[in-house]
Amino acid sequence: MKLTDRIGQWSAKQKAIAAGIAVVVVGGGVAGLTVALSGGSSKPAALPSSTPSTATPAPTSAPAPVNPLTGLGAPPTGPVIGVKIDDTANGRPQVGLDKADIVYVEQAEGGLTRLLAVFATNKPTVEAVRSVRASDPELLSQYGRVILVASGGGGDSLPTLDKSILHGVIMDRGGPGFSRDGARSAPYNVMSNLAAVSSAVKADSAKSIGLQWASSSPGLPASRKATSLRTQVGGTPVEFQWDAKLKRYARVIEGVRQSAADGAPIATPNVIVQFCQVTVNPGDVDVEGNPSQYTHSIGHGRVAVFRNGHRIDGSWSRANLRSGTTLRDSKDRPISLAPGGAWVVLVATSAPLTSG
Repeated sequence: MKLTDRIGQWSAKQKAIAAGIAVVVVGGGVAGLTVALSGGSSKPAALPSSTPSTATPAPTSAPAPVNPLTGLGAPPTGPVIGVKIDDTANGRPQVGLDKADIVYVEQAEGGLTRLLAVFATNKPTVEAVRSVRASDPELLSQYGRVILVASGGGGDSLPTLDKSILHGVIMDRGGPGFSRDGARSAPYNVMSNLAAVSSAVKADSAKSIGLQWASSSPGLPASRKATSLRTQVGGTPVEFQWDAKLKRYARVIEGVRQSAADGAPIATPNVIVQFCQVTVNPGDVDVEGNPSQYTHSIGHGRVAVFRNGHRIDGSWSRANLRSGTTLRDSKDRPISLAPGGAWVVLVATSAPLTSG
């Protein structure tokens, strides 16, 4: 074949291919190049839509849940356990008290105090476990159907507990996890293994009881400094001192900073002094004729919150057994606690409170 014939055939093929090629130009530039070899068809490719594409926004993840009883770490698993713990010299140093999330100081009888320590994050062995009081179910019911560990209870204390939503684990009734410490004398030697209790008894896990946790609080910058505080529960002085190094308030008794049996300081980021109505409970009288005191934790009243070496004054309120306790400052703003747990000192409405 002659060269001119080959060139003619090549030219005809290129014309046929070119008829099936479309170049789309948008906005003065090449937005896309579509090549369609359609077997010689001269139909141009469809133009793309002029509507600009919108990228689907990435989903925003919700904040990770935190421990509602401390504001630190993930919510704990297993049941919440409240333990009645001795608060006299015979019961010190307490075992495991430094591992509690929240500790309440309440009036017992004869002017003495007793502790109700709440454990959810940790389940240590604790000592010295003492008897329940009739006001404890009211106080602890805001946590839900949780466990109350005690050595026993006089008068109407155990019947009141039995009527409540709580699961009572009582040594006098053969409850699980109890033992005696041979190095201490009775009744200050009752121990409870909370890990064993947690395995044996089903109860509610930790939920919010109304406390809010944050690195600061609306009223904190303008609040007055308070590196020490002193109040009174019954006839017992209760004192804390701010430790700037620990960033905690250390409990002080007769001028001595307190430590647990393992040497850990008894200290907390927050001290809540909650002014409550306290009445005589004639249904529970000890062997010396002293009636127990009933602290009413449902209602409302004054509160003073100590955190970060400062004092925030305000009010507390709790509507009923199942509801939590809310804290608000003098401008009706929520009072946030420093993450890490709290001690709540339940004082009578007329109790003194000084800070400096």
